[in-house]
Amino acid sequence: MRNPMIYLCSIATAVMLLTSTATSAATTAKQQKTVKTSSAKKKAVHKKVAQKKGAKSSVSKRATAHARRSIQVSRVSAAPTTLAHPGLQSGSALVMNGLTGEIIYAKHPDTLTPIASITKLMTAMVVLDAQQPLSELISISHDDIDTLKGTRSRLTPGLTLTRGEMLLLALMSSENRAASALARHYPGGRDAFIAKMNEKAASLGMKSTRFLDSTGLNPGNVSTPRELALMVQAAHRYSTIQQYSTSVEYSFISNMNKRPLVFHNTNPLVKSDKWEIGVSKTGYISEAGRCLVMQTTIGNAPVVMVLMDSNGKNTRVGDASRIRKWLEAHSTSKTREG
Repeated sequence: MRNPMIYLCSIATAVMLLTSTATSAATTAKQQKTVKTSSAKKKAVHKKVAQKKGAKSSVSKRATAHARRSIQVSRVSAAPTTLAHPGLQSGSALVMNGLTGEIIYAKHPDTLTPIASITKLMTAMVVLDAQQPLSELISISHDDIDTLKGTRSRLTPGLTLTRGEMLLLALMSSENRAASALARHYPGGRDAFIAKMNEKAASLGMKSTRFLDSTGLNPGNVSTPRELALMVQAAHRYSTIQQYSTSVEYSFISNMNKRPLVFHNTNPLVKSDKWEIGVSKTGYISEAGRCLVMQTTIGNAPVVMVLMDSNGKNTRVGDASRIRKWLEAHSTSKTREG
């Protein structure tokens, strides 16, 4: 028979062990709960920060859409270039056969958007249509200084060049003061020049296109990729525009300080031996994004490219290369099928 005292002591010891184990388990559970709570709080904080960033981004996008006064196209990462899709990053785009007018590819082709310095192709056509002497000297004045966007220029008031040189700088280097001076020296002045720009656009079938200035700094200069393709096609008929818009650089001695000034083309592709470009024009203002239009030859066929509302500085050039790769792949595919 067991000793009662020993038996009671054993029970007491067991109870103490159970109590200790329970206490330890409770402590561990509490610690785990604390860790989980801390982790949850951190996740909540990160979520709140992300929500704030998302809200800020949404506000920014709404503001941009309002400024553009056009349909805001949501951007996604570009799909890889395939036979079915060139994978462009530009907000809107159009690729057209320059000979037949056939639309080869279109992305939001009828979106009305500011066109920035693409405007200067129309400026050039109006200047050339007027048949004013390209050898005539004209000067930059204070009236040509950009007070809307505050853009800078090395063409200081008093600088004198020929009308042809002003046209070259407007097309090649996208010089706003040169484009402004061209309109100012037009018969009837700026108002008559702008009226002629809109008249020319209407004659080309550009029904939605509107011009308010000769530079493109005014976001009220609007068009669509489909209509800009018509403008590029028309501009290509002018040999002077072909030559000036694709020139790599131009230099001259300033009559103001007798120092040389060198200007370069804003489209880096004109320097590439891989490209055969007939007409080129870039553009940028915040409301329009980065823009590029070209008439080029791919696979022995004339092609018009219109790339509007690109995000990054190099996106428009990258998209042009993607289009070329896509067209060449199509050409190779058809050759194999034939």
